This record gives sequence, C-alpha cells and structure tokens, in this order.
Amino acid sequence: MSSSPKIELAKLPDNELIERFRYSHDNQYVGELYTRYAHLVLGLCIKYFEDVDMAKDATMSIFELLLHELKRHHIDHFKSWLYTVSKNYCLQELRKKKSRNKKEDLFKDFLQDTMESELDMHPKEHKELLLLRMEKLLPTLKNNQRLCLKMFYLEGKSYVDISYELNFSLKEVKSHIQNGKRNLKIKMQEDDV
Repeated sequence: MSSSPKIELAKLPDNELIERFRYSHDNQYVGELYTRYAHLVLGLCIKYFEDVDMAKDATMSIFELLLHELKRHHIDHFKSWLYTVSKNYCLQELRKKKSRNKKEDLFKDFLQDTMESELDMHPKEHKELLLLRMEKLLPTLKNNQRLCLKMFYLEGKSYVDISYELNFSLKEVKSHIQNGKRNLKIKMQEDDV
C-alpha cells in the first residue's frame, strides 16, 4: 500500500521540493514549504511590522513572491535564503510606508502653508473638500508652478531632484513653489466669492 502524496511531500527535503516545483510549476511543492516555514516568516514579519494582521498579509505576499523567485534563483540553503527574502520584503514595505508618510506630512505642510486663511475661513470644511478645490484650481497655475508644487508636495521630491528633472536652478524651483503657493491661495480666495 502506497503512502498518500501529502506524506510523501512531507518527507522530501527542501531542495527536492524546490527542484520539483521548478520542473513542474506545481504549487503543491511551495505549499509544503509554506507548511514548514510560514510560522517563521510570520514571526519575522510581526517583529518588523508590530501588527499581526499586517504580518499575516506580508507572509502570504512573501510566499506568493516565492512562486516567481524560486524559478529564477538557484538556492542551496532554503531556510536562510527565505529569511533574507522575508527580511528584504519587510524592509521594502516599511520604506514604502515611510515614503507615504513623508508625502502625507509634506502635503499637510502644504495645506497649512497655503491654506491657513482658508482653514480659518472654513473651519468646518473637511480637508477632502479643500483638496478637491485645490485639485480643481491647480491646473489654472502656470505650468512651471504647477509642476514644481506637484513634484515637491505630492511626489515628495527634493528641490535638487526637481531642479535636475526640470532643468531649473534651485533658485527657480524655490521661486516656482513660493509663487505657486501664493497664486493658488489667491485663486482659492477668488473661488470663494
């Protein structure tokens, strides 16, 4: 009597599972690796994210990533390779989150710098409505001002990055941002009338 396929998979070493997956593209082999190592990946993700739900999502994403990565790389020591892939994934996600937070902070600064009087005049108006008004009026600015505001506040680029991409001097970039903020503020006040 032969043993079930599940038991046979459990007996195979990691490298054999990887080779069989590379040859057959059958996800059951990665599924067995998941069974063996998901708890370790989850623990690592919890350490980085400090949030169990986020860590569970990351664990699933990492094993989905393995479906592609295992075909591309020759792996001698799967457990240590998986640790490195998982750690890099977590760090990359944290960098993305930090970048999003930086952009949000820059945009809040922009709102505060540009719209202080608007916020004073309309204290009950939600930020979302204010943003919609800004989005509507942003295209009415001069092209260079609009581009510099968008790149600095919405994309989180530095003066140097903007200068390089648009071939402006740093002084021109700063001037376009200042003038753009002032003109947007004026346009928003005119829009109120």
